[in-house]
Amino acid sequence: MMKRYFQILIIAGISLISLVGCSSGEQTTTQSSPGGNSTAETPAKTTGTTANNATPKTNFDALLGVVNSTTTDVNAGNFTKAKAEFDKFEDFWSKVEDGVKDKSPDAYKKIEDNADEIKAGLKAAKPNKEKLSTALKSLNQNLTTVNKS
Repeated sequence: MMKRYFQILIIAGISLISLVGCSSGEQTTTQSSPGGNSTAETPAKTTGTTANNATPKTNFDALLGVVNSTTTDVNAGNFTKAKAEFDKFEDFWSKVEDGVKDKSPDAYKKIEDNADEIKAGLKAAKPNKEKLSTALKSLNQNLTTVNKS
């Protein structure tokens, strides 16, 4: 009789574990699904809106943000941080440079020259704060002018 009781107890325990395991799996799937769907929908809508309606403005704003942050770091004498910040410039510039080149070849050349000067200045063993500040100011003005036109 005791032997039969242990067999039933073991079978009941395994069944209980199986049911709990299945139940947890369903709950996790059910809980993840709605969250996953709403999360997946939100970025797609945001990305679509940004890509379709505001990409050039967003990229120019980001370029100006990079230039302003780099200027702040240069003025503080933190050239390592300035270089790291200015490394982001090319990512945004590559998205708008063809349009700038078509719209204003002169401004395009000035922006390219400023960017090259800043990159070289930040790579120098002893960056020249004044030269970098001047190049950053010029870059900011050129980007602002192109952005407005």
